[in-house]
Amino acid sequence: MTIQGHVPSKSNCYKIITIAGHASLAKQNPLKEYEKLFYLQCPCRGAMIGGYFSIEIKVFHENNRPDLDNAMKILLDCLQTCKVIKNDRQCTEIHAYKFVDKNNPRVEITINEIEL
Repeated sequence: MTIQGHVPSKSNCYKIITIAGHASLAKQNPLKEYEKLFYLQCPCRGAMIGGYFSIEIKVFHENNRPDLDNAMKILLDCLQTCKVIKNDRQCTEIHAYKFVDKNNPRVEITINEIEL
């Protein structure tokens, strides 16, 4: 599957807030917007892969600055929210690649169910 748009950096997407006197983390707008964008474009919503899986992720950033690892958790969380995967803890293998495409930021994701 291909999801168009820039994956925000996980390290910059949360802010500390106080709820009833206790500190908590809240998502900032760039992450909320990306999650909506991902959901709308996801062609595999509801696939609900419940077993173990491997994943290949190609991240195309607008420039070379963003870290590859910051995108990984956001993408796995988005896949879980869209019910493509049941739980990201079932991921046993990750192949991640970083590219630069100034005019077309996107992610290309391939998921394969595997047996252990």
